[in-house]
Amino acid sequence: MSLPESWFPEMDIPPALASVWQDTRRRMEESLRSEASAAALASWESLDSEARRALCRTCLLSEFACKTLLRDPALLSSLVESGELSRRPQRRWLDASLESSLGQAESEEALHAGLRRFRQARMLGIIWRDLNGADMWQTAGAVSDLAEACLEQALVWLECHFESRWGRPQAREDGQPQRLVVLGMGKLGAGELNLSSDIDLIFAFPERGTTQGGERTYDHQQYFTKLGQKLIAALDTMTADGFVFRVDMRLRPLGDGGPLVGNFNTLTSYYQDQGREWERYAMLKARPVAGNLAAGHELLDLLKPFIYRKYLDFGAIESLREMKALIHREVQRLGRDENIKLGRGGIREVEFVVQAFQLIRGGRDTELQVTSLREAMSRLVALELLPSTVIDELGADYLFLRDLEHALQCQHDRQTQMLPDDPDDQARLAMALGLSDWQTLRQALADCRERVRCHFDAVIADPEPDSETDTPHEIDDVERWCQLWQGELERDAAEALMAQAGFDGPEAYRRLGVFRDSRGVRSMQRIGVERLEAVMPLLLSAASRSESPTLALERVLPLFEAVLRRTAYLSLLRENPEVLPSLVRLCASSPWIAEQLARHPILLDELLTPATLYSPADKAQLADELRQALTRIPEDDEESWLEALRVFKQTQVLRVAASDIAGARVLMKVSDYLTAIAEVVLDAVLQRAWRSLTARYGNPRPSAEAERAAFLIVGYGKLGGIELGYGSDLDLVFLYDAAPQGSTDGPKAIDNVVFFTRLGQRIIHLLTATTPSGTLYEVDMRLRPSGNAGLLVSTLEAFAEYQRREAWTWEHQALVRARAIAGDQVLAERFEALRREVLGRTRDCAELRDEVVHMRARMRQHLGSGGDAREAGQFHLKQDAGGLVDIEFMNQFAVLALASQEPSLLEVTDNMRLLDGLIESGRLEEARARELQAAYLAYRDAGHRAALAKRGSLVSEADYAKHRDIVKAAWQRWMEAGPSA
Repeated sequence: MSLPESWFPEMDIPPALASVWQDTRRRMEESLRSEASAAALASWESLDSEARRALCRTCLLSEFACKTLLRDPALLSSLVESGELSRRPQRRWLDASLESSLGQAESEEALHAGLRRFRQARMLGIIWRDLNGADMWQTAGAVSDLAEACLEQALVWLECHFESRWGRPQAREDGQPQRLVVLGMGKLGAGELNLSSDIDLIFAFPERGTTQGGERTYDHQQYFTKLGQKLIAALDTMTADGFVFRVDMRLRPLGDGGPLVGNFNTLTSYYQDQGREWERYAMLKARPVAGNLAAGHELLDLLKPFIYRKYLDFGAIESLREMKALIHREVQRLGRDENIKLGRGGIREVEFVVQAFQLIRGGRDTELQVTSLREAMSRLVALELLPSTVIDELGADYLFLRDLEHALQCQHDRQTQMLPDDPDDQARLAMALGLSDWQTLRQALADCRERVRCHFDAVIADPEPDSETDTPHEIDDVERWCQLWQGELERDAAEALMAQAGFDGPEAYRRLGVFRDSRGVRSMQRIGVERLEAVMPLLLSAASRSESPTLALERVLPLFEAVLRRTAYLSLLRENPEVLPSLVRLCASSPWIAEQLARHPILLDELLTPATLYSPADKAQLADELRQALTRIPEDDEESWLEALRVFKQTQVLRVAASDIAGARVLMKVSDYLTAIAEVVLDAVLQRAWRSLTARYGNPRPSAEAERAAFLIVGYGKLGGIELGYGSDLDLVFLYDAAPQGSTDGPKAIDNVVFFTRLGQRIIHLLTATTPSGTLYEVDMRLRPSGNAGLLVSTLEAFAEYQRREAWTWEHQALVRARAIAGDQVLAERFEALRREVLGRTRDCAELRDEVVHMRARMRQHLGSGGDAREAGQFHLKQDAGGLVDIEFMNQFAVLALASQEPSLLEVTDNMRLLDGLIESGRLEEARARELQAAYLAYRDAGHRAALAKRGSLVSEADYAKHRDIVKAAWQRWMEAGPSA
């Protein structure tokens, strides 16, 4: 019997495929007449019109599918029954189905046959779905699921089959059983295989040992090597039934010349000591796909420091550029320009764009540590590393290229990315992609590849001067500095060149020579020397365009000296030459910034994004940014947590300083930002310390009237007054509320007092511990009750009692600037109520004035400028008479003297708004208050400038004589006639 004429559906066949379709119909009729059983023929005849159209389309566009179906017509009924023609089978179904099939295999030959028959059936369903509207990602995922199922079930069968002869591996030291670890690389690791992919694998095992229970004993290296060889043969060997997947093991350490398998210690040592950049690129996609998956993830965790650098690794771009150039040369040599994967604007270039960001930023932005290209692309948008418009275009073009690749490979089940020469195959491709003809497809492909190449060039292209875009003057400028740096100019000519460019010729040339001849430069490896030689001319050119070239060079060179052994930072500057002018400008303006960058080169990353560098975040943004940064770090990795917190703080302070130097922020805003940074850091530190202690000891028992125990960090001084500077320490007091005689509720219970003392100690440790990125803040706890002689933490009741009965006047002065910073909100409200009570009580103004004046006199004597400084016409901004502290003391005196009558003065803690409050209450004439505010701002601004310039607080008295006279006069009026004068 054969299919009736009416069975074949009406189809829109392109003219170029008319004869091919007639031939396909004939072959279908003949095959079914001779090969199909009555049951198989009945299943074909029972298909509805939509399924018949899909079947005919599949047979027309895929010779492989057509041959497979016609050789075994009964396959169709099994695929219909399983539902595979309309939906992707789930992984557990694949495992169960293949396990059942292989359960009857008693020899390796039977294993091979079962695997191949299973693969052919599944591939037929995948191709059917792909050619009839399935999403590319679904197709890629289905092929990957199939490969993983075949690997796992073949491995299980081989382990069982050879157990009697070879035994089983010895357990690990912790008692866990050992199995082969199969890492999928490339598109298998990404879960994005194409229709006829090779599968790139690496084999590993956890620990050395010997097998047990077999006819003979093998060491693990032998056992896993033999098992790996059998697994490769099970999938890769070509038999009468074909193959399952071609297996490529060349990505393992040392490639074909290396051992087939390696234990974890051997592999980690290899990658740490000998791993090359292309191996980092390959490892981006590594994923356990068969065998011991948990151990595979353990191995990849060990390799993360090799794959992902903690800093922004722009050296990766050079490696990708070299890899792409090597591929391009090979493509040209073999005449494969038509290769849609390796050719210009092809699949590999899209992958390079995405993976460049993963290599460069994956260590910092851990969200990029994913194997899937699709997922990585979406995260690039979320992290604002590429605009959504770019990713949308790249994503659409990648889909087009991969759809084309699938249509090409499904024709003959071949691993190829070369466009066909055969007109019939060309017409098949056009129809598969829904295009009218081959020429339309060629044009669409050309447009696609041009767009991809543009995006590739924007990310990967060499930043060397381009004669087509750079002016002749710019090119000549860099070339002259290149000649000078490489010693091609005589000394006189070199000094003259530097002098002409604005440098102090002899001094700048000498300093440059000291750097060039330094041990650090002379001991650099070849790749480091190449990077330095590429960057130094750019640096000299940028410095020559600054206002103070010699000063700029002098301040930037220490940074270069600091990164000579971490040359990825040199790559950052080479790959982003627009960063150098900003670097030079900031360093020339502030030795403090220059020192911070030299001490912590990781901050160079910030110069890449001027939008954030010169626009500090507000507190809400800061909190969100810190939360995201800390969320990426495992809870038990305290070292990385501390490091991330310090990098965050230094980064944010650098942003404030940069905007400050650029004149983009007024003084008060600078202090607001610096204070907000400290507040979000303290909040994070408190949360971490609390989690750490409660995990160990449990929660402290609350007091009778409270639902839970509470802790509060109170900020004094500049932190409390929202007036932090660049180098300010933190004046803190710790308060708590809990059951007086209570203890924690954990299995290792401790008294509440001990718990909160340890909590305070923990907070101080987290703030002051030194990591590679330095410390967070210096902490001063001397303002707590009884100072250094007092307890580290106090209950609110004890603190209140001390403030009411024992505190000195200067301690009440300090309380004027105190406010809750982090911790329990209810306790914060209770503290504020206590503060208002203490500061708002009625005082004897004369006695108060005497105490304040006496304390101020002692401070001037011990902290003010010395005789030599005064004779030299210098003035101490803070401590001399008429200085900043005089204004602060007058404000504090006013609050203590007047708050009982003017409670509005208790609403704020900063000096500027306190002066505003005195105006509003009528206690100070507005003109006089504005003069004091102007003096205060001038002093504060000078202090910020001094910090950025790394100068002390001594300034020229003449420059501040007017402000000083105003403050002195106010002091005389206030401290003699009283605050109402």
